[in-house]
Amino acid sequence: MFRIRRIHDDSRPVDQNAIEQVKAIMKSHFSTLSQEKLDEISMQLKDPLKYRFRTILCVAENRTDTVLGFALVMYAPDLNFCYLDYIATTKNTISGGIGGALYQKVREEAVNLECIGLFYECLPDEPRLCRESSLLPQNRARLRFYENYQAYPLINTLYETPVKETDDCPPFLVCDFLVREGTMDNLTAKKIIRAILERKYGTYCPEEYIVKILDSVRDNPVKLREPRYIKKRKHGSSDQSYKSKIKIQLIYNDKHSIHHVRERGYVEAPVRIRSILNELLPSGMFELKPPHSYSENHILEIHDRGYITYFKRICKNLPEGKSIYPYVFPIRNSIRPPKDDSVRAGYYCIDTFTPLNKNAYLASRKAVDCALTCADLLLEGKNLAYALIRPPGHHAEKKSFGGFCYFNSAAIAANYLSRYGKVALLDIDYHHGNGQQDIFYQRDDVLTISIHGHPSFAYPYFSGFADENGESAGYGFNVNYPLQERVSGPVYRSYLHKALGKIKNFKPAYMVLAFGLDVAKGDPTGTWQLNSGDLEENGKMLGELRLPLLVVQEGGYRTRSLGINALSFFKGLYEQYENDKNETSH
Repeated sequence: MFRIRRIHDDSRPVDQNAIEQVKAIMKSHFSTLSQEKLDEISMQLKDPLKYRFRTILCVAENRTDTVLGFALVMYAPDLNFCYLDYIATTKNTISGGIGGALYQKVREEAVNLECIGLFYECLPDEPRLCRESSLLPQNRARLRFYENYQAYPLINTLYETPVKETDDCPPFLVCDFLVREGTMDNLTAKKIIRAILERKYGTYCPEEYIVKILDSVRDNPVKLREPRYIKKRKHGSSDQSYKSKIKIQLIYNDKHSIHHVRERGYVEAPVRIRSILNELLPSGMFELKPPHSYSENHILEIHDRGYITYFKRICKNLPEGKSIYPYVFPIRNSIRPPKDDSVRAGYYCIDTFTPLNKNAYLASRKAVDCALTCADLLLEGKNLAYALIRPPGHHAEKKSFGGFCYFNSAAIAANYLSRYGKVALLDIDYHHGNGQQDIFYQRDDVLTISIHGHPSFAYPYFSGFADENGESAGYGFNVNYPLQERVSGPVYRSYLHKALGKIKNFKPAYMVLAFGLDVAKGDPTGTWQLNSGDLEENGKMLGELRLPLLVVQEGGYRTRSLGINALSFFKGLYEQYENDKNETSH
């Protein structure tokens, strides 16, 4: 299992570590590379003007952040092309599709940038050009690999001419025109070739050599070599995924219904998910994917070990169909938890209506898996991911559950992403996101904002006041907007505008949205008056941030309108990302 993510700079320890691993892989493959050349990677990421290329570094890594392979790409915005400088996997790793996945990722980056093409050098497969016969099998394998993508060497030019007479194996210039049909005119080709020879090689290629190569480019349009290893397909037959619009990655647990509390009045039911899915899937905006499984360590980073141990044990031991509700709360002596499991429920719970039952732990674990899968998709470069989960999670604090919530999936995902950049966690559920507030109250790398009903009348009643601003390093990084009992769409958007302004000033790398549909008119747990049009406008406002966004489903209990309201919100959000997909990918 691996993911591919883009590294933008070396400002964070996790990215510094990844870059050092990339250097080691490069050194293992290209032993003649100097340390100075290896150290240039960080400078190329930070200073594109100096190198006249914008550097794109993609790493394939496992969940322990071990880099298994990488691709280093140079983007020339002035000429609108990409140059693949290096692509390699670790020598002690069997590829397992890593090389192909990296090349696919590079192509996606180039397509999103609307490049003319993707270009790179590849050692020749012809004995006349490569006197070292032992290299020929590997060279042929590489060119065969690239032919799978309809990428072929440029022909009828002198590009594969040695700079020095003593040089062996002068490279082909391989051209991948991505989803475009045809090739390119010779004037464009000359500009791209000059840029490669000057910007990549510096003074190694003298001007007279460059001029000789350029003068040899006479075909108009330029021509590519016919395939030698793979039968040529109709152009674009394998590229349909690039031509489609962006998709919102939708992750949900199809076994969520194992957690079904049938007591009268319990509104957190499986029908909530079906109501939303029935509206979203036909829209064409979503790509449905299954969740991966993640270690419990991610939950332990957020929730108290004692609480997790208790929650897991009691759920496992309860018979099917039986629920335990908290009924005794140890306010007088909270440092000594009760020994009896049924009594201890009140030690870890904040209310009397959130039950423990056989499947609560299993469903909550899978909800966390869904959110973490979405987080990994953001790290891989997706812009929008939606964890459609139940039970919800935003009322779960470090040491307590409540409000139908057991594990705080949004907070766990935000914590996971925070290793790779600052995170803004915005809660737009009708009820205060007390869980996030408790978890991140002393941290400054995760900005928590909640827009909710005032605690004087809205659950959870004891938190969500405007003067709760964070503590220690986290002071100023927790923001609450407690609103009045009756709120219209325009009034709500005035506070959403304030929240988004604070997020812009924070400049996060990622955003997590705790998404509650209980703000809508008619919800049995809320009092506000927002309609589907208001939710669409809210989506548009959030989309204007152009941030990689993870949406985590929280509340919303009026099943007749849940799906329509969710669709309206995502329609507004999706349109903003689709209209600006080129800008967000840069």
